[in-house]
Amino acid sequence: MIMKNVSDYIALALDNSGDLNALRALIGKTAGSVGVYKLGLEQFTRFGPGVLDIVRDTGRKVFLDLKFHDIPNTVAKAVEAACALGVDYMTIHTQGGTEMMRAAAEAASKADRRPKILGVTLLTSIDQTMLNEDLSVQMKTAEYVLHLAKKAVGAGLGGLVCSAADLEMVAPAVPDDFEIVTPGIRPAGADVNDQKRVATPSWAIKNGAGLLVIGRPITGANDPGKAAADIVNEIAGILK
Repeated sequence: MIMKNVSDYIALALDNSGDLNALRALIGKTAGSVGVYKLGLEQFTRFGPGVLDIVRDTGRKVFLDLKFHDIPNTVAKAVEAACALGVDYMTIHTQGGTEMMRAAAEAASKADRRPKILGVTLLTSIDQTMLNEDLSVQMKTAEYVLHLAKKAVGAGLGGLVCSAADLEMVAPAVPDDFEIVTPGIRPAGADVNDQKRVATPSWAIKNGAGLLVIGRPITGANDPGKAAADIVNEIAGILK
């Protein structure tokens, strides 16, 4: 696991605001505890690349979560364009295959400011039944994620996105400097919403996660700043 400042273990997902002023206000309330802000398809499509400036202005890291998945050349060009935006993290789908992942990694390696390319394995909304029946993949979810993780390492990616439920199998199988990013994080007692494979921050950190993607437990709280600070305190206790 990569050691860093406590706030850099939290990536706040800014996925549910349709108003730029509300987005700025949320960042302002949480920037004291959050080191990384994740902007996904909704915000990037709604507001365009300029939305990234809201995060840059705080001095925090930018996580562009667009999950590129296309032919290798197209993904390489998309990664090149994203690198020009000065992001710190970006995502691609590992299910695009080794050639596509390698093309993405090579494109990033040529950038003046090289972001960390993260391979998305299995979305946290996909459970065992969906994997077997809807996707016709006859493997256990953890085994399938491990297979994709090994492909991501071999292709030269800088990290991986996988459920906390898969950490115990995946973490020992990747290099120490390979960043493991875990979505679906919920503090104890929180509503799991549409996430089917979730874990608490402390459990995820103890089992190898280096960056926790957290959304509604903070963004939906009555006091987002306090909610973020509470999670930072929990993580700090684990790191000690």
